[in-house]
Amino acid sequence: MPIRWRLTLFIALAIGAILLLLGVTLFFLLRDALLSNVEDAARGRALSAAQDIRSGEELSSDDVEELTLDGVFVIVRDGRGGILKETVNLATQDESRDTVWRRALSSREAASGTAQLSRQAPDYVYAVPVDSPGGHTRVVEAGKSYESAQVAIRAVETVLAAGIGAALLLSIGGAYLLARAALKPVDAVTSAARQMGGDDLSKRLPVANPRDEIGRLATTINALLARLEAAFARRKEALSRQRHFAADASHELRTPLTSISGHARMLDEWALEEAPERAKRSVGAIRREADRMRDLVESLLTLTRGDEGAPMDVGRHDLVVVAEEAAQAAQAVADGKVSVEYVRPGREVVATFDRGRVLQVASILLDNAMKYTPESGRVTMKVGERDGWAALSVSDTGVGIAEDQLPLVFERFRRVDAARTETGAGLGLSIARQLADAHEGFLEAESTPGKGSTFTLLLPKKPGPREET
Repeated sequence: MPIRWRLTLFIALAIGAILLLLGVTLFFLLRDALLSNVEDAARGRALSAAQDIRSGEELSSDDVEELTLDGVFVIVRDGRGGILKETVNLATQDESRDTVWRRALSSREAASGTAQLSRQAPDYVYAVPVDSPGGHTRVVEAGKSYESAQVAIRAVETVLAAGIGAALLLSIGGAYLLARAALKPVDAVTSAARQMGGDDLSKRLPVANPRDEIGRLATTINALLARLEAAFARRKEALSRQRHFAADASHELRTPLTSISGHARMLDEWALEEAPERAKRSVGAIRREADRMRDLVESLLTLTRGDEGAPMDVGRHDLVVVAEEAAQAAQAVADGKVSVEYVRPGREVVATFDRGRVLQVASILLDNAMKYTPESGRVTMKVGERDGWAALSVSDTGVGIAEDQLPLVFERFRRVDAARTETGAGLGLSIARQLADAHEGFLEAESTPGKGSTFTLLLPKKPGPREET
């Protein structure tokens, strides 16, 4: 059964039970009140007439008329049951029955009951025995018909039954409308959810009232959809980058493999015997291409380990010492073709980093600067502090990078100017930025075409959440 009908049924049953309970209670209260009015009227008139007789007064016509107001009748009997005074138009009572006046006379106490005396019987009768001043025993009977009370009771029954029935029908209709209005946002949410597809998560559920339970549920689901949309977007982007990465890696590996395969075939077919000098050059080319492949594979492994979050040996180190070590190695590689200068600061610059990884970043920046700096050019390395960060910068006097190409230099397999590119797969700066991100640092690039470029590594000086002992 739908929730709407269950709510309607529950509300209707609850309201119906309440109405029935209230109606039955009201009916009995009104019935008791109406019957009590009849009995109280008869009892009061009987006691009043008995008091008059006990005081020695004779009941006059005016007294009888006053006593018989509101449909009350009065009968005065002697000690043997004979009628001394009576209200006219009373029915003849069967003397063989156990009447109320007999019980009152025999017990010498007031008695009450139902009798068939008036034409609107049944009647309530109240009898009081009394001794007159003359020593005579009298019995005063006063009664009143239940007919008027019963008519009112039947009218109350009809009104209550009709009222409860109408109220129950109204409660059912109202409960259905209330349940329909309360569940209308659910229908809207369901309709919107059906229109959503796996290819489009940009749609959101409607929120009619964000403060009620359904509104909070829809808001929570919308937040979940937003997170899913972002996750799917990241996944799609990651898959696209992965495909692009795999295609670029395959292309970069294909070139040295083709060269190695060609030289090997030449050596196998004729060069070893017919052209020893050519064979020697081919062997050198094979070695160079093999070294290039090894460097490329190592770079790919470094990027893969970085993507997988490989653990680092993070500690507190002096960046000045690390930079000096990288500069000395670069000077040996440059062999005077390019001037490599290291500006050593006057004090330590201690920061939180993995010494081996930061040394790798410094070496990548120096190698990249020497690669794109012409002979007799200058590469300068500096270490210092900037806005609470430890900074390592490498500047060169190369040709520089165009402004529109500067944001692309950190992408994998990205070589900004293929015409001036030396050996390399374009992974160095990508690895450097990945290592900077792993340290919760930054790698910035500035360049002016025709004047040179500057790459700056910023590392946190205070211990970070990734520090491991």
